[in-house]
Amino acid sequence: MVKYPLANTAWDKEEYSAIKSVIDSDRFTMGDNVMNFENAFADYIGSKYCVMVNSGSSANLLAVAALFYCANNQLSRGDEVIVPAVSWSTTYYPLHQYGLKLKFVDIDINTLNYDLDSLKNAVSDSTRLIVVVNLLGNPNDFQALNDIVADKNIVMIEDNCESMGAKYKNRFTGTFGKLGTFSTFFSHHISTMEGGMIVTDDDELYQILLSLRSHGWTRNLPKNNLICGKLDNDPFYESFNFVLPGYNVRPLEMSGAIGLKQLEKLPNLIEERRKNFSFFEELFAHHPHFSIQKEIGESSWFGFALILKKDSPASRTEFVKLLSKNGIECRPIVAGNFTKNPVIKWFNYEIHETLTNANIINDAGFFVGNHHYDISEQLLHLNKTLYEVC
Repeated sequence: MVKYPLANTAWDKEEYSAIKSVIDSDRFTMGDNVMNFENAFADYIGSKYCVMVNSGSSANLLAVAALFYCANNQLSRGDEVIVPAVSWSTTYYPLHQYGLKLKFVDIDINTLNYDLDSLKNAVSDSTRLIVVVNLLGNPNDFQALNDIVADKNIVMIEDNCESMGAKYKNRFTGTFGKLGTFSTFFSHHISTMEGGMIVTDDDELYQILLSLRSHGWTRNLPKNNLICGKLDNDPFYESFNFVLPGYNVRPLEMSGAIGLKQLEKLPNLIEERRKNFSFFEELFAHHPHFSIQKEIGESSWFGFALILKKDSPASRTEFVKLLSKNGIECRPIVAGNFTKNPVIKWFNYEIHETLTNANIINDAGFFVGNHHYDISEQLLHLNKTLYEVC
């Protein structure tokens, strides 16, 4: 029996009513609900534009693709992109799929985000893109990142799929890069069943995203746009006029309707997650055998990482078995050191210096869930269970 789940639903009757309203409307494909959710999310997060897609992974794909089709060609195949060694698989896949050379950089063992010294040393004359991943809800130090890229021809984008609602210096993460991506999958801060968003303040990138999302056609572009000329008063021609090698990653109308209801709840959902961290920190900040993630700014606490110290009385495998036996779900910290995954053989990549901390995360780290409601009872159960070994 699961006593402490990794994720749980934040839906109530409002979300189910939203689904019913879409069913009653008989409009299931992307429509007004999606558009209204995009506008509401952009307003909430502080971006000029938002484009909703069918997943956070698709959001990463389109964000990378869009940079190839700008008028000034911000990216070209073979360019160097710096990435953190610890992240989710679809942080990396679009970069590989678009022919970029990935340079893996170590993470900070405390924050689980970029090791800033390693990142600074990794930047070369070939670097054209830095992907910033805000891991498990925790913002990066964007002041330091901006100092690193200042006066350089380097684009910065954010994979913020685990960190909706996090803030750095009172500004939402996901808005510091040229583009920022979000996920609304079941286990994330808000859930639209499946879903993802890309935000940007750039007019051209926004219009490219609109086209890439729907087959690369012109249908959803405004008459006066930065990508192509549209024929006046000829919707027949523009309905099937293709200008970019795009995809079909459109969201469902249900996802937009659910998103509108979930967005109303987001401030409270984040507040409850932060309260849970306060109690988690009280229990584990000075634990003899585990270290925890150090907060930068205001984390939205996707989950709680635990990293075994060198003198731990048991292996991670033993702890994971113990947690499972006691009804506590846990997972690796994202994908650990991603370069240890067999898929890496397909990549064009290099490892900058050493990935010492990523290896520690890979071998000695795991995380447990956080939720939008009080989980002090579950955290006490976690603490008691871990002390069975300690």
